[in-house]
Amino acid sequence: MIGCIIQARMGSSRLPGKTLKSINGKTPMLQFQLNQLKFSKSIDKIVIATTTLVSDNLIVDFCKKNNLDFFRGQSKDVLDRYYQCAKINDFPIIVRITSDNPLIDPKIVDDVIKVFLNSNCDYMSTECPKTYPLGFAVEIFNFKSLKKAWDKAKLPSEREHVTPFLIKNKNIFKHCNHPYKKNFSHIRCTVDTNDDFRLIEKITQKLVMNPIHLENVLELFSNEPNLLEINKHIKHDGYERSLKEDDEFLKNG
Repeated sequence: MIGCIIQARMGSSRLPGKTLKSINGKTPMLQFQLNQLKFSKSIDKIVIATTTLVSDNLIVDFCKKNNLDFFRGQSKDVLDRYYQCAKINDFPIIVRITSDNPLIDPKIVDDVIKVFLNSNCDYMSTECPKTYPLGFAVEIFNFKSLKKAWDKAKLPSEREHVTPFLIKNKNIFKHCNHPYKKNFSHIRCTVDTNDDFRLIEKITQKLVMNPIHLENVLELFSNEPNLLEINKHIKHDGYERSLKEDDEFLKNG
């Protein structure tokens, strides 16, 4: 079974409530992402992994209303949330998606799954090194490797961001990368801020096909490069902030 776990929460320092914020006043961002993923031919089950925080009752209500599978776990220790979710759902293989990437491309997801299944990799990513635009990231790993990371990862960055322990320890885990044909990593289609969200709204106003593929987005940007000005000033620094927490952890440890 191929299980897709989407981490989702309402808390966000830069754009609170973004997970259920309605794109163009119509479709909650999480629902838009699920509408994209339903075109995947390889995913067997999708679970929304949220937290036990009261604020995330809204995500649980959304899941119940739409008959979606969900799991509630720790807020900061997202690695534990993934491990417990995968364990209770008996997922031998896990696809990791984050809810701030509404344009996730089901074709890319299926391509990554196909290559992973025909390899002997423990961990495969579109991110090592980064070539896809931000917002199209796909990671896939087996449960055995997830458990090993869950057992051994100690640093706050390793617990909060799920896969750094897998990425850093190539002597333990066999890695495979799934690169794009050209480097577009400077483009942002992820949602951290209101300007990011504005860009997603512009894209979805102009691209009405279902699903939207990465090629469609890149063609749009080629024809209308001014769209990239909307959020090009935003810095993607969540992991960097966690590394500062690592320094405090090591000082106090």
